[in-house]
Amino acid sequence: MTYRPYQIVGADRSGRWLVTCDHAANTVPDFVNGGTLGLPEADMARHIAYDVGAAGVTKALAEALDAPAILSNFSRLVIDPNRGEDDPTLLMKLYDGSIIPANRHAGPEELEHRLDRCYRPYHAALTDLAARRDDTVLLSIHSFTPQLRGRPRRPWQIGVLYGADDRLAQVLLTRLRAEPDLCVGENEPYGGHLPGDAVERHAIRPGRPNVLIELRNDLIAGEEGQKAWAARLAPLLEEALAESGL
Repeated sequence: MTYRPYQIVGADRSGRWLVTCDHAANTVPDFVNGGTLGLPEADMARHIAYDVGAAGVTKALAEALDAPAILSNFSRLVIDPNRGEDDPTLLMKLYDGSIIPANRHAGPEELEHRLDRCYRPYHAALTDLAARRDDTVLLSIHSFTPQLRGRPRRPWQIGVLYGADDRLAQVLLTRLRAEPDLCVGENEPYGGHLPGDAVERHAIRPGRPNVLIELRNDLIAGEEGQKAWAARLAPLLEEALAESGL
């Protein structure tokens, strides 16, 4: 079977939303070091390799929003599609205490190989999906670990991230903060957007409304939690979009 670096679901759905999952999988294609990064299975199963639970939330949300979704099919440690091509963290050699053996001595030629086989096809497909309507709204789904090694625990269940365009994010933040059981992060546990990242490339530069949601991965590790969060977020997202007037 020919390797494909992304998956599209619901391509024929008609809604305005486009749901993306940049870190959906921990797949290492065969053409990258024979299909292994040299890490133990335990490392490949944790947040350094992919966004745990994010793919399930993405698919359930896309269905609830009558929207297409695109999900990566390569580990963020192979190459990170949520980084600009000139970002020094595009190909990580050390992450949260783990050295990535197959990346340790990877040079410009290997980087270009992974760009061509994984990163660029993913972004080309995302570009095409985003252009299917003139009024596309980009929704990017990620997850975060409850605690990085040697760092304090993170209290948020959900974070809303935004960069230069916060029109939709601020309305959504207000709605989420009205939920009495939620601890909501604003540009937490990460701050805004990085230059050249996926949201800047596919939403901010073209002028599309957008929001990035981070969910704590212990809450969405299983299918039940993924479906529950998607069901909870879908109406809030629709209401926020309507209220924003975008």
